[in-house]
Amino acid sequence: MRLFRKCTRIFIILCLFAVSVTTPILLLSSHRLRHLGSDGSKEFVGDLSIIKQRLEVRALNAVQQEEGRSVKEPILDVYRDGDQSSAVSLDSIDKNDSVGKPENASLSGIDVTTHAPKKESQQSLPEQKVATTREKLVLLQEKSRPEEVQRGQNVQSHPRRALDEKVKEVKDQLIRAKAFLNFVPPGSNSNFVKEIKLRIKDLERAVGEATKDSDLSRRAIQKMKAMDSTLLKASKLFPECSAMVKKLRAMTYNAEEQLRSQKNQASFLVNLAGRTTPKGLHCLSMRLTTEYFSLPPEEQELPDQHKFQDPDLYHFAVFSDNVLACSAVVNSTVSTARVPEKIVFHIVTDSLNLPAMTMWFLSNPPGKATIQIQSIDKFDWLSNKYILQKQESLDPRYTSPLNHLRFYLPDIFPSLNKIVLLDHDVVVKRDLTGLWRINMKGKVNGAVETCLEGEPTFRRMDMFINFTDPLVAKRFDVKSCTWAFGMNIFDLQEWRKRNLTALYHKYLELGSDRPLMKAGTLPIGWMTFYKHTRAIDRRWHVLGLGYESGVRLNEIEQAAVIHYDGVMKPWLEIGLQKFKPYWKKHVWYEHPYLQQCNIHE
Repeated sequence: MRLFRKCTRIFIILCLFAVSVTTPILLLSSHRLRHLGSDGSKEFVGDLSIIKQRLEVRALNAVQQEEGRSVKEPILDVYRDGDQSSAVSLDSIDKNDSVGKPENASLSGIDVTTHAPKKESQQSLPEQKVATTREKLVLLQEKSRPEEVQRGQNVQSHPRRALDEKVKEVKDQLIRAKAFLNFVPPGSNSNFVKEIKLRIKDLERAVGEATKDSDLSRRAIQKMKAMDSTLLKASKLFPECSAMVKKLRAMTYNAEEQLRSQKNQASFLVNLAGRTTPKGLHCLSMRLTTEYFSLPPEEQELPDQHKFQDPDLYHFAVFSDNVLACSAVVNSTVSTARVPEKIVFHIVTDSLNLPAMTMWFLSNPPGKATIQIQSIDKFDWLSNKYILQKQESLDPRYTSPLNHLRFYLPDIFPSLNKIVLLDHDVVVKRDLTGLWRINMKGKVNGAVETCLEGEPTFRRMDMFINFTDPLVAKRFDVKSCTWAFGMNIFDLQEWRKRNLTALYHKYLELGSDRPLMKAGTLPIGWMTFYKHTRAIDRRWHVLGLGYESGVRLNEIEQAAVIHYDGVMKPWLEIGLQKFKPYWKKHVWYEHPYLQQCNIHE
């Protein structure tokens, strides 16, 4: 009896359990089958919409991150024919958002994002679900932002090259429009003239200074279309191609003439700027002069005067009226010298700048080196008027007595045997005492040659000397090698033996009677030291920093002396910025007088 009751109880329990399990399943299945065409489809679309909304927001965030890294033009098309990749790579999608999802679900989500419109998905979602989805996305973005930023650097968009076809088309339109406008008779005020003038004005304003298509605005594209229609009308009014060709040729010729005129004007202004002394240098000279005359007479003398005529020391000569330039030459030479106590600088200037030059080196002594400053007006044996009359030129650099003083070195320094001449527009980068150990082989002048064709400083004799003159053609070889002034070692003893100063006077006298050479010291120097020049290593002297010569950087780094020959001096506004640092490092811009005179880097 007990066993029967026990079995009955177990059977009832099993029946109840089976009913409780199968009944909900049957009810749910019948309910889903009944409403499959209505509510079920909505819920399925809602699930896809949630996936789509999430991927859209993440893709937009990725594009915003690309824009934050200064990408000017985000790619607008997410899908292209023949390319199954998205505009933003899959690596930019956050890993935390794809955990627990199958791989094909992610890809299908991107596919839905590509082809499905946004408005349907947003309208099918209830407002509460959209808000919940957005809150989750914000939380996921905050968690994964550092990781996204790190990976975002590897995000690559489709390569798009900057095209300028539209810009070129605009220029062509303007040229054609102006050509058609020139066909109209002068003084005409027809509707066509008004229209085409208005189109030209509007198009030029809309384009502005655009250089690529991405710079063009929508307004510019609209103006281009309007110009197209106007040009179509013009082509119907003026159908003759031959007349158009003639007009375009005339316009080309006029444009070339304007360009030539602008180049000549620019060249004139650059040369004018090169011959003009900046206001800052004038101010510096005035302040130094005032300070010099305020000193007692016994303090106006430079020290170590006993070294001025010592032939066993290393003597350098600089002829200049530019205080700042001379200071850079002296500072660079002394800073690179191995034995600065054996260096003597002989600076010759004019009487106007003598107090300023002296005061500068009294207040800023060049370390252990010795400085001598003289005025050219104290050389009674030198006839300045003679030099000025023989060299006729509008450029004061050529007519300045200081420029021609180099041909009187044996007379200026009668007790010296050798001397190095430095121009005031050079910077010394290596120790120069090795110049005194060069074997001159009986020559007077040691210089770097400039006769290698193809080099930036290439020069030929016939560039500056008139070889049509019978005297020149007889005495000189047009193919002889030329050399540079600016850093030269002179054997003054050989100079005196050969009396080359008298030869200089002779050529100067001949040049006053007929056009024998161009103005300046270079051509007459070639003639005076013809067959008296010893070629030295090219690394001693590198030229071409005062104009666009194309001098190479490795040549500058290996050079002992770099020369800013040309009009673009480093202390001028027109100086080449890429070469100025070599000169600026030897100028004391923190000096109170330089600050007060507005001389800055």
